[in-house]
Amino acid sequence: MAGNARAVTVGVEEEFLLTDPVTGAPAPKNREVAEAAKAAGVEVDLELTSCQVETSTGVHTDIRELHTELQRLRTTVADCAAEQGARLLAVAVPPTMPQGFPVTDTPRYQQIAEHYGMIAHEQGLCGCHVHVGVPDREAAITVSNHVRPWLPVLLALTANSPIYQGRETGYASWRSILWRRWPSAGPPPYFASRADYESIVAMMRAGGSILDKQMVYWDVRASESFPTVEIRVSDIPATSAESAVLAALVRATVTTGLRAIESGRAATAVPGEVLRVAYWNAAHSGLDGPGLDPIGGAMVSHRELLTALIDHTETALRETGDLDFVTEYLDVLDRTGNGARRQLAALRAHDDIADVINEIAHATLQSP
Repeated sequence: MAGNARAVTVGVEEEFLLTDPVTGAPAPKNREVAEAAKAAGVEVDLELTSCQVETSTGVHTDIRELHTELQRLRTTVADCAAEQGARLLAVAVPPTMPQGFPVTDTPRYQQIAEHYGMIAHEQGLCGCHVHVGVPDREAAITVSNHVRPWLPVLLALTANSPIYQGRETGYASWRSILWRRWPSAGPPPYFASRADYESIVAMMRAGGSILDKQMVYWDVRASESFPTVEIRVSDIPATSAESAVLAALVRATVTTGLRAIESGRAATAVPGEVLRVAYWNAAHSGLDGPGLDPIGGAMVSHRELLTALIDHTETALRETGDLDFVTEYLDVLDRTGNGARRQLAALRAHDDIADVINEIAHATLQSP
């Protein structure tokens, strides 16, 4: 099923905020930026609000090549945004914002806005989605059980939204808190089978909590568009290198889960309430603080949980040649901090939101 980890494919979708280059306020220019990017040879997708765009990498087996493409996409789209009088920011919530966002004028997004009301109009949240190739839909659904316990530490690793409406939120990932207002968001249930998965999705649709299968917003889901399992728990990471590290860890976690399935080892059925506590801790303290180990039940640092994830996936990371890439960059993060720590440091230095926006802009295009 999993085969050689080196051959397992991975791709990344990154969502970005468009802002006014002077005030830092969200700028509703996604169509203009998408058209400029297309002329530059890059396909950019529109998101729910007109202040957001999304890029998608190709399919990769080499994480370093993926990293190179992530950097290129960020640079190209940032240049296109600048041409349209906007600034591209890799940030998971707007540091400054008006009350509400304009919804992108497409029939589907307008239907979502009408049905979900203020949840849609207060969106403007940017995440990162990692797709890992799997043999079939059954594998995508089953392996989600093995990925579930590691979702909170992946959130802590990428936390990049501590500041909202110009002030500290008290959370490293405020996006995670806001995102879970959607009725289908958060960790998925533990699935007994594919039929179990499909029956729950059908119930959600019948009950109106989703309008279509694309609105299954679980943080692990079987993709409706690609032969992949999609992990979507993360804030948009501050730098392209962090996104590449996330992709390496996600691929290794999925590969390790597939091998457990092959060996007949069932995933630990972590109760939903335990995961919700672990999520809250991850969103609250981020990589620099304590978290709940969903399997062991003890409170430990998120850095220890991250080390445990690397230990859990070490065989797969070695096979892909990603172990050194991951551990070396995590050493860098220990020194510099992820996006949440860097934003807070910028704000606390001079109590000036402009410093925060400049820090975000610098990290967005930071070279390796």
